[in-house]
Amino acid sequence: MANLIYSAITSLDGYVEDADGGFEWAAPDEEVHAFVNELERPIATYLYGRRMYDTMVYWETATDHSGASREYAEIWRAAEKVVYSRTLHAVTSARTRIWRTFEPDAIQRLKESSAADLSIGGADLAGQALNGGLVDECHLFIAPIMVGGGKRALPNDLRLRLELLDERRFTSGFVHLHYRVL
Repeated sequence: MANLIYSAITSLDGYVEDADGGFEWAAPDEEVHAFVNELERPIATYLYGRRMYDTMVYWETATDHSGASREYAEIWRAAEKVVYSRTLHAVTSARTRIWRTFEPDAIQRLKESSAADLSIGGADLAGQALNGGLVDECHLFIAPIMVGGGKRALPNDLRLRLELLDERRFTSGFVHLHYRVL
């Protein structure tokens, strides 16, 4: 069975967006981006909330990059994508479908039928999956900044036991923490 993995870049105080909705402070440098690429390469399917899809669809047509960013665009384009949205009428990326509602049983079936791991992106959607007991692993990239408020990376009232599988420090001050959900 495939694992469902939640990956997020978060501030030290636990936010994926600041109070103004900004996340430019979370842009990974070349070293972090290359590491992310190695984690993303085996992902077969990305599950996104609408807002996360709107952010990530950029990679469908991104051509003005080099190095790790260019490589990430290729990885992203090769994966299947599922967008959870009640209002999105059409997608603008290949290999992408829309699911109108979050159904834990559908995700469980997807995990059971997938030959490779799945990733879930968007704090709200990931929160639903975490609350539903569907997430198997978390990759958190802690940016060396505190933003003081905004959108939380993890739900406020969720309690889970985790096992630390790996950690890594980067020259830029980013820290990667890899956990298995117990």
